[in-house]
Amino acid sequence: MAALFRKRLIPDECIRLDNDTILYRSDNIIVTRWNTFRPKSAFSWGISCYVIDKGYKVSRFFKEDNSLAYIYCDIIDTIHSTGDDSYIFTDLLADVIIENNGMVRVVDIDELADAYDSSIISHELLSLALRRLDALLKIVYDGSISIYTDIIDRYI
Repeated sequence: MAALFRKRLIPDECIRLDNDTILYRSDNIIVTRWNTFRPKSAFSWGISCYVIDKGYKVSRFFKEDNSLAYIYCDIIDTIHSTGDDSYIFTDLLADVIIENNGMVRVVDIDELADAYDSSIISHELLSLALRRLDALLKIVYDGSISIYTDIIDRYI
């Protein structure tokens, strides 16, 4: 079974996602089900679709009563080590939240700028994150993000 890791830049940490269950896996898509690390009032569990070749993760966050809290999208970079079949998903800080009423929020752009200003990320990684954010926003606005939410819905 593949080992999954979440790497954060702020704070600098890499956590093995031992409690995530892989529901589906192909060359470019991994779908997982997970519970929150720390209890939260806004949501308690979710299903995520890692879109490896595009550089984002689309998740449905659910409340304790199993109702949808919102859709949360992370910009990521993925390293797959075939030797030990591990994936390191690096969170590139910028996120997109799609509320149930359709409102779209882009968040944590300031963290992306701070990471660049502090030399935590390179110019190339900043550019990559912004281009992936742009591509993600295009599919959010034109509705084709449903390609990924439909994949998630198969596992609810």
